Amino acid sequence: MLSVEAARQFYADEIRTVANLQSAALVDALASIPREAFLGPGPWDLATPDPRRPGAVVYRKTPDANPRHIYHNVLVAIDASRELNNGHPGTLAACLDALNLAPGETFLHVGCGVGYYTAIGAAMVGGAGRVVAVEIDAQLAERAKRNLSAIARVAVVAGDGATFEPGPCDAILVNAGFTHPLPIWLDSLKDGGRLLLPITVTSPGNPIGAGGMLLVTREADHLRAQPVMPIAIFASPTGREDSLNAVIRQAFATGNWFRMKSVRRGHHVKTDACCIHTEGVCLSQEETRAG
Repeated sequence: MLSVEAARQFYADEIRTVANLQSAALVDALASIPREAFLGPGPWDLATPDPRRPGAVVYRKTPDANPRHIYHNVLVAIDASRELNNGHPGTLAACLDALNLAPGETFLHVGCGVGYYTAIGAAMVGGAGRVVAVEIDAQLAERAKRNLSAIARVAVVAGDGATFEPGPCDAILVNAGFTHPLPIWLDSLKDGGRLLLPITVTSPGNPIGAGGMLLVTREADHLRAQPVMPIAIFASPTGREDSLNAVIRQAFATGNWFRMKSVRRGHHVKTDACCIHTEGVCLSQEETRAG
């Protein structure tokens, strides 16, 4: 029988393979940070897709409280009554890999849940780095504060990440579905800074939105936009413009989503090059300057 430490290393190797991880620091963090310390005592509820309800899950309990059971590429409930889960390891690890976190950087995690992936990000930026984790759900924020209290470089904020002003950031990971990058995040990016967020479509009565992860990189006065991977995730309760649902759906249907190249700021007349257009932020096919 594998020890917990060996199971954790096996898990890190599994995630590296399925998510094609490039960051050695990320793999090391997966192998060293105890996932069970963030989930509460076992046995745990493991989530699998519910074939009767698209986007929903069903749960099965682990046979006992041995942490080996959670060192797989599976969702684990943090509040099964609300179908809230610790994010899918392969997906969240791929997001952190895409952000390419480096030692000494400032990392903002919007929608940190109970803090497990925040801790992994903190390991990647190291002791000289700084991490701010924001969680809108008061219960989860309190759990994250307890779980991350031993990491001095991490500050947990109970609040709305759509309005929280973090100051200058090297990297921002958003863990909730939005319709467009919010100006408050774009304004926070340093030169070379990266913002990764889900752009999703929602439907009435379904809290889960579907869409794609978008990577925005500041290059001086240019904001480069790059589609990364598909995603299904809880929609943010704030900061969305749901009138854009049809526009986002069309961007995916026509393939314009995959042709995005930049984020345009400020007012301009909508053209055929605008993939997802709002008054102040536009996802565009043009290689325009940020303004």
